[in-house]
Amino acid sequence: MNRFAALFAALDGTTKTGAKTAALADYFRTAPEPDRVWTIALLTGRRPKRAVNATELRLWAAEGAGIPDWLFEESYTVVGDLAETIALLLPPATATVDLTLDQAIRSLMQLAGQPVEARKVAVLTAWSQLPTTERFLFNKLLTGGFRMGVAQGLLTRALAQATGVEEATLAHRLMGNWDPARTAFATLVAGDSPEDGGDVRPYPFALASQLEDGPESLGSPVDWLAEWKWDGIRGQLIARPGAFALWSRGEELITDRFPDLAPLADFLPPGTVIDGEILAWDTAQNRPLPFAALQKRIGRKTVPKSLLAEAPAKLLAYDLLEDAGQDIRDQPLSHRRARLDAILTALPPGLPLAASTAITAPDWDGLANIRATAREEGAEGLMLKRATSAYFQGRKRGDWWKWKLDPWTVDCVMLYAQAGHGRRANLFTDFTFGVRHGNEIVPFTKAYSGLTDAEFNEITRWVQKNTLERFGPVRKVPAELVFEIGFEGIQASPRHKSGIALRFPRMLRWRRDKPVDEIDSLDSLRALLHAAS
Repeated sequence: MNRFAALFAALDGTTKTGAKTAALADYFRTAPEPDRVWTIALLTGRRPKRAVNATELRLWAAEGAGIPDWLFEESYTVVGDLAETIALLLPPATATVDLTLDQAIRSLMQLAGQPVEARKVAVLTAWSQLPTTERFLFNKLLTGGFRMGVAQGLLTRALAQATGVEEATLAHRLMGNWDPARTAFATLVAGDSPEDGGDVRPYPFALASQLEDGPESLGSPVDWLAEWKWDGIRGQLIARPGAFALWSRGEELITDRFPDLAPLADFLPPGTVIDGEILAWDTAQNRPLPFAALQKRIGRKTVPKSLLAEAPAKLLAYDLLEDAGQDIRDQPLSHRRARLDAILTALPPGLPLAASTAITAPDWDGLANIRATAREEGAEGLMLKRATSAYFQGRKRGDWWKWKLDPWTVDCVMLYAQAGHGRRANLFTDFTFGVRHGNEIVPFTKAYSGLTDAEFNEITRWVQKNTLERFGPVRKVPAELVFEIGFEGIQASPRHKSGIALRFPRMLRWRRDKPVDEIDSLDSLRALLHAAS
């Protein structure tokens, strides 16, 4: 673990991209090959499954530190991170053992299914043999909360420097469902051993930037493709010889969750890869259903027939990435869309696949007027894509833009506060908010982003002075501080006391100018829910 810990320290100790790239490249040249594979896996979100729950770790750590449970909990509240709390409270290692990252992770994988006492002995033994930094990283792996703050582009750049393989090629090879426990570094870099009987790896997704101001600075609208920004699941549909797969943007294979798209395997030409949006579709109205209908299908391994009938899936295609087995991502978008349209036109009617309609207007004002009707179409706004743009990897500012509608907003009051994590572990940043309902204030959402560090510091001091009750790390506070919350969607939710759940809530501003008796009511939210349905 010492090589991995040194890499972590090097990355954590700088904000310079060049220094991070150099540290990663050196690691990928010199670290043991199994460790390189696990590092790539961790940096791309392929963390091993948690074998020990947080409650067990807290009890074992308190015992190992020789302190009562309540003192551990108080320390955890102050530190704000379980892995760091354990690493700091435990006594120094009695005898150090230099585990490799591969050995450490495989030992954790072997804990799954073991009796509690066996897991406890294994964890306490590891803690007693690891220095503080290595112990902290081991705990992060134990809790499943490992993060290193390395962007995908930085990772592939470092790998390219270490191996001599082109970045775009590496980015493609790292996609898919390869298993770090069974994949050699050379195989991963060479990319010549797919595990699924056919190459089902997706391409890295191209992402758009948010258009903060008007589009006038983009030049003439004729140079841009405009289309609706749909509110669904971004996905890549892959139809290659011997392979048919559907991938989410989060690199999750979701083919089995959308069996209604399976008939496409019989009609799409071999060697076709399509980028698009998966939506729940109202066939009678020929329009998307609200995201809440699609959400019922997320997380299910099998989808019952009743839900397939209630919320059938449809893919609205944005782009064509592979045509007859040829990678055409470097071709202009106008060419890729023309080829996509030709493929879709040749398909028989009634299939759950269609092009996302291009939207035209003589000028930006005309497009702005169309954009204003987005919610009536079940969309979030418009996408603007330069007609000459290639399909790039990640977020390349300038060619693709999200021109979203302004979010819905609600004024509400803070009821509970909780400390954040990482660099904000000593600040109260996670808040629960309420709205009026008769003579009561009903909690209805949580949010933790949108304010400045200075505002979080000021709120933290206020929370510390005005705490009414404590529930572990959560503080109940007087209903006095009013905030404006922005959100992208609203839906009914029987799991919440308010009966309402918001999509992507975040704090837009601290309303120091507004008293509590002027906050919004639950009835106003219900009216908004009705309008959005």
